[in-house]
Amino acid sequence: MNADMDWDDYRYFLAVERAGSVLGAARRLGVNHTTVLRRIAGLEKRLGVRLFERLRTGYTPTAAGEELREVAQRVEHALLSAEHRLAGQDLQLSGIVRVTTTDTLFRGLLLPRLPEFRRLHPRIQLQVIGTNQLANLTRREVDVAIRATNRPPDNMLGRKIGVARWAVYGARAYLDQRGDDLSFDQYDWIGLDETLAHLPEYPWLERHVPPERIVLRLNNLLHKIDLVKHGHGVALLLCFLAEPEPGLLRLTEPNPLFDTDIWLLSHPDLRQVARIRAFTEFIARCAAADPLLQGGLLKPRSRERD
Repeated sequence: MNADMDWDDYRYFLAVERAGSVLGAARRLGVNHTTVLRRIAGLEKRLGVRLFERLRTGYTPTAAGEELREVAQRVEHALLSAEHRLAGQDLQLSGIVRVTTTDTLFRGLLLPRLPEFRRLHPRIQLQVIGTNQLANLTRREVDVAIRATNRPPDNMLGRKIGVARWAVYGARAYLDQRGDDLSFDQYDWIGLDETLAHLPEYPWLERHVPPERIVLRLNNLLHKIDLVKHGHGVALLLCFLAEPEPGLLRLTEPNPLFDTDIWLLSHPDLRQVARIRAFTEFIARCAAADPLLQGGLLKPRSRERD
């Protein structure tokens, strides 16, 4: 084996291959793009082959690059498997637990419970990554994922801990002016933009609300709640976030079309790591004890509607 071999060079190579660009790889690795360029150039010089075609559309692996990708991925998998097995021997209630979740589940599930978890486990440090993208549990980018999905990954250890339900809400002041018994096309609506068109709310709104009544569109579910609270219109909101808000009234019953299971996911190799088990069991208990996360409601509907 070459004494000068550095596995980091191959990590940089895999990052560029997966991202399709130097800038994308740099963001994924948390380094400057010039560092990525230098690493790739050094690896190509040492191997004596060109690994990528530099195209306008991005970086595409050459034949040599494709061959290296297969080998590097096998080595990466072997190293990560060893890391998982070694991490599974950790029986101490201390260390770092890396958690990824969405902004809505952070606010509704994690945020209110963090003080209690810290009190119970002061030596465990949580690193929370707030993103709507599912971080890679297989490559140990995170240890635990809390996600709302009806299609959890098959290769992860997971349990369903709740359900997210949706209903139409409006601000009390807004409804005092407009009335709470109007048809949908008589309200101003706050909707989602095209970046969230994969959510079932998007086609539902297109079918049930005239486009001229949708006065605002955005790509953030928390901002949508804030806009409704400030009287900009009505919207489909997550019940576990909207129900506790005293200034919001619910205009409809939750629509089963939008029901989404809440899952707690981790890598199977980490099931015996004490600090991760302590966190997942704590969150599962908290979710089970919260009626809103089990599909319940706190207040009656504003008015019965046909």
